[in-house]
Amino acid sequence: MLPSVAVVGATGAVGEIMRQVLAEHQFAFRAIKFLASEKSAGKPIDFLGKKHQVELLRPEAFAGIDIVLSSTPASISREYSPIAARAGAIVIDNSSAWRMDPAVPLVVPEVNADALKKIPKGIVANPNCSTIQMVVALKPLHDLARIKRVVVATYQASSGKGAKALFELEAQVAAIGRGEPVPKVSVHAAQLAGNVLPHDWKAGEDGYSEEEIKMIRETRKIMGDDSIQVSPTTARVPVRIGHSEAINLEFDRPITPEAARDALRRAPGIIIVDDYAKGQVPLAIDATGRDEVFVGRIRRDATVANGLNLWVVADNLRKGAATNAVQIAEVLVQRGWLPKK
Repeated sequence: MLPSVAVVGATGAVGEIMRQVLAEHQFAFRAIKFLASEKSAGKPIDFLGKKHQVELLRPEAFAGIDIVLSSTPASISREYSPIAARAGAIVIDNSSAWRMDPAVPLVVPEVNADALKKIPKGIVANPNCSTIQMVVALKPLHDLARIKRVVVATYQASSGKGAKALFELEAQVAAIGRGEPVPKVSVHAAQLAGNVLPHDWKAGEDGYSEEEIKMIRETRKIMGDDSIQVSPTTARVPVRIGHSEAINLEFDRPITPEAARDALRRAPGIIIVDDYAKGQVPLAIDATGRDEVFVGRIRRDATVANGLNLWVVADNLRKGAATNAVQIAEVLVQRGWLPKK
C-alpha cells in the first residue's frame, strides 16, 4: 500500500523545496497533508494541480501518517518528532535535534542507506547540508583507498541560514548598487555582500563553530568510521544558493587522480566536471536546482604520500536538505522498511 505523507514546516524555505522534489520525483502516496505553525495554518498551497490548506501542527495531525518529512527548528522537532513517531510514522527530520543520538540513524542514501534497517525511535536524521555533499564524494574514495584525514574549507551560500538571510543579502546588494548605505545587519554575523564571513555560526568548542563540529561528528557517524580525522573551516560567501567545498584528503593506500575520477564517475548521485584547461569545473550557479553532487579539480597532493584535492559543489536546499530527505523516504518505500500497519 502506498504511504500517507505529512510535510511539517511546509511553508518554509526547505518545505517549499520538499514539495517541489516530491513532485519532480513523482513520489507515490495515497494521501498527503501539509503542516505548519499558527502563523501559516490556513494558507492555501498548490501541489500537483490541487489546492491544499495548510493544517496546524498538532499531535492529532499525525493520525494515520506513515512518513513525516519535517523541517522545523530543533526545539520544535524535539517536541513533535517523538509525537509523530508514537503515532506510528517514520519521521525524517531535517533539524539538528537528533543527528548525534545513537538510537537515530543519520543517513545519506548514497552512503549508508542500510542504516535505515533499524529505526528504534521512529526517527531518521537528515544530516547537515555541508556534511551531506562532502560524504557523497568521500564514500567511493574511502571504499577505494580508506581515508585517514579530511581537511575541508567550505564556501557556504546565504540561503543556508534561511530565507531571511537571503533577503538580507539581496537588500545589501541592492543598496550597494544604488550607492546607499547597507541596511543594518540582523541575520548574518556581519555584512555579507562583498564579504566572506568565517564566523556566521554559533561558537562551539576550542575555537570551532557549531557548523564545523557538526562536520566532524556527522562525517564519522555517517561513514561508520570514528578513525577518520576531520579538520573543517566553514565560511559564508555572498552566493544565493549552492555550497562549495575545497577538500584535501589523505589516504591509507596509494590512489591516483585517474582512479579517483573513475570511482566517483561510477558512484550514485555524483557528476564529474573536471577539465580545468577548458574551464569545466563545478560551479555553485550550475548546481542550483540540481539534486546531484558535482565534483572536479581532482588532483594529486604532492605534500603527502597518498593525497588528493577535490572541489565539491551542491545545491544546499536540495541535496543539502529537501532532496536527501525525500531520497530517504524513497528508500524506505522501495525496500519495504516502513512499519507494517
